[in-house]
Amino acid sequence: MTAHPFRFTASMPGLDAPGQSQRVWRDKIRRIEHLGFSSVSVSDHLVGGWSMDPIVAMTVAAEATTELRVLSAVFCNDLRHPVLLHRSMANLDAFSGGRVEIGLGAGWLRDDNDAIGIPFDGAGVRIDRLAEAAEIMRLLFGPDPVSYQGKHYQLSAVDGLPKPVGTAPPILIGGGGRKVLELAGQHADIIGINPRLSPDADPLAAVAEMSPANIETKIGWTRAAAVAAGRDDTRLEFMLRMFDVRVRHQGTEHRSTSSHAQKASPEVLATSVAVLHGDVEECVDTLLERRERFGLSYIHLGGNLDAAAPIVARLAGR
Repeated sequence: MTAHPFRFTASMPGLDAPGQSQRVWRDKIRRIEHLGFSSVSVSDHLVGGWSMDPIVAMTVAAEATTELRVLSAVFCNDLRHPVLLHRSMANLDAFSGGRVEIGLGAGWLRDDNDAIGIPFDGAGVRIDRLAEAAEIMRLLFGPDPVSYQGKHYQLSAVDGLPKPVGTAPPILIGGGGRKVLELAGQHADIIGINPRLSPDADPLAAVAEMSPANIETKIGWTRAAAVAAGRDDTRLEFMLRMFDVRVRHQGTEHRSTSSHAQKASPEVLATSVAVLHGDVEECVDTLLERRERFGLSYIHLGGNLDAAAPIVARLAGR
């Protein structure tokens, strides 16, 4: 199986500094591009102090750069009708010269829904709704007007305009459970391999869940669903977000540790594929081995650019 070239994404800088100028924020985005990252990614929440509007942030980031791609990781499907989201993404695709990647998710944080009075349906309903939204998004990027009669969405001769600059923007769907990963195999171009997410999930269990055996199982579900849907599973691009990165470079250890990994034992960290420790050469070798074994080629190395930069310099595009 031919390996996909390595790509790396970095988190969108926040707007958490009072009085932070537009220039400073744009300079941070340009640094991400200069370091060789393929994309900058932004999540979608209404609570917890989150201040970024993903569509606006993606637009400004695209305007500030020339090659950097902009990725939603991921839009909460319950918060946006797929036709309206498509219109925004199609416009951004046109204005950016085709640098958009569209991440879609069923939503997992009940507080986002509760904040604006939207029912937080069971996981099965939310995933079914996401499946329809992903199908609609794909159809709207096609050549013909779309009529659609689903359980959750109904469309009548909606023309998806503007049409893509080149090929349609890739769709990312990520998940940890079988149902959502099978959905991803049927509809997505980029597959995010995650632990199971829920408001009451145990962070330690999330790190442990990303064991080699579990990663193989999750990817197996995805590939099988793609093949069953008549798709070429070798074209799928698999993404992984690291929970704990510790890179020794030029005498300094640079770290990026998520809340999931802060309390994890050394034993759990040692067996998790979402952990990367060592000097630059060791980290490069580890990522090469994981791509060979699992097909993981699109990597988020955490929020510390100093930890990620030497690895990105060695592997981006390789």
